[in-house]
Amino acid sequence: MANRIFVSVQEGIREPEWLDAVQGFIQTAAGALNFDGEEISVLFCNDEYMQELNKAYRNIDTPTDVLSFENDEEYEDEEGKWKCVGDIAISLDTLPVNAEYFNEDTNAELKRLLVHGLLHLNGMDHGEEHIQAGVAPECEMLVLQENILEKLKDEIIIK
Repeated sequence: MANRIFVSVQEGIREPEWLDAVQGFIQTAAGALNFDGEEISVLFCNDEYMQELNKAYRNIDTPTDVLSFENDEEYEDEEGKWKCVGDIAISLDTLPVNAEYFNEDTNAELKRLLVHGLLHLNGMDHGEEHIQAGVAPECEMLVLQENILEKLKDEIIIK
């Protein structure tokens, strides 16, 4: 069984021309994490909305690049049993800023944010450690993230 992937853009924001390619990438990345029969939603938003989410759910009054919200509810329909693993929010404002910081193109950075969000939905955490330019990660989650990204390096979302 495949996964159900729902991708949307915050109301009032222009839909990126690459939006349709996100679902396929998430299917591939979720498969690499052994997701099967799971429902995932992704929202692309601006920094202002991301700051509201960060403040409401983490008590941090600043925007961030990616947030994940685990759900773990299950339901059944005519296609089978599904597990709603949760939601990922990604800031379109921060995406190019991060890409510049990491000296990457926006395609590589978007893939990093999506995989990072999926790993959080898979119950992983990185504590206080964050990916830094030129520094190899040490914690299990970030090492796995970089390994998955290496395997998916030829996947293209943003051309």
